[in-house]
Amino acid sequence: MMSKALTRYAGVSMLILAILLAGCARTEPVKEEAPLVRTQKMQLNGNGQSSGYPGEVRGRYETQLAFQVSGKISKRNVELGSVVNAGDVLMEIDAKDIQQTVNITSAQMASAESQLNLAQSNLERYRKLFEQGAVSRAQLDQYENAYEVAAAAVRQTAAQYTQGANQLGYSALVADSTGVIAAVNAEAGQVVSAGQVVLTLVKDGEREIEISIPENRIEDLHNAQQIRVTFWALPDVIVEGKVREISPVADKITRTYKARISLQNPPAGVNLGMTANVAIASAGSRQAVYIPLAAIYQTGDTPGVWVVANETVSLRPVKVGAFGDGQIQVLEGLQDGDVIVTAGVQKLREGQKVRL
Repeated sequence: MMSKALTRYAGVSMLILAILLAGCARTEPVKEEAPLVRTQKMQLNGNGQSSGYPGEVRGRYETQLAFQVSGKISKRNVELGSVVNAGDVLMEIDAKDIQQTVNITSAQMASAESQLNLAQSNLERYRKLFEQGAVSRAQLDQYENAYEVAAAAVRQTAAQYTQGANQLGYSALVADSTGVIAAVNAEAGQVVSAGQVVLTLVKDGEREIEISIPENRIEDLHNAQQIRVTFWALPDVIVEGKVREISPVADKITRTYKARISLQNPPAGVNLGMTANVAIASAGSRQAVYIPLAAIYQTGDTPGVWVVANETVSLRPVKVGAFGDGQIQVLEGLQDGDVIVTAGVQKLREGQKVRL
């Protein structure tokens, strides 16, 4: 009896074990999704080095607009990014007090004109009396002087009226050219002073890339043989650039020098504020390239970078040099056309598939 029960229990146990093993065998392994990485393509020539600098698309002409009179802003007619035309009213100041000043000077001018008419009538009357010998020369001179004073008073009040009318016109901030509003620094209801910047207008026309250059790279920028600009939002667009200006004074915080790269025939898709990368190929004998500091993956004492080939990453040792401003110089280990990972390098492993 006991033997049959044990046999039945063993059979049930084997059946349960078989079912569990069959379930495990049917479980499909979880497929790991290839991570999405940010990359940068190395561009080196045979004569020198290529350096990459992040930048921003800016306008060639940027005007900071301000009222010529003080007052309280009563109306704002534009938003950030608004496209405006020459003559458009962008902001208005409450002009009630200015209008009262204009009314006062207008009344003063009318009074002065009345005094001038009276002085002119008296002068003509006494001039006839003088010709008839009825009055002396001294009396005539007195009325001639009164006429000149009245005429001067008319000119003075007319100038004051014109000044007041100009002030009334200054209460409306008008766009002087076609462009795009790049910054709004004041709101309706705010009291501003004369000359205080309230809007920034980027005029239509040339587009430039503003970059920051460390002091040890300024000479390379001066000697640049080729400048190529790429855009994060336009991966298939490459535009030739040219150095327009380099600031002679370093920024007080970053200690870098601002430089402006003008674009040669940029496409229509290049918009203000876009992120750009400026690759500068300069003359020289050094074979070096600057890459983002975040692209370096340190294993022990050997620095390396993840190189992408056929959507697979492999770690390549490199020899590094100077670093600063978020970039590091690579002296050896990279070749022209190499695609390296610039972000998320700590999460990669040898031979791993990635998405660009």
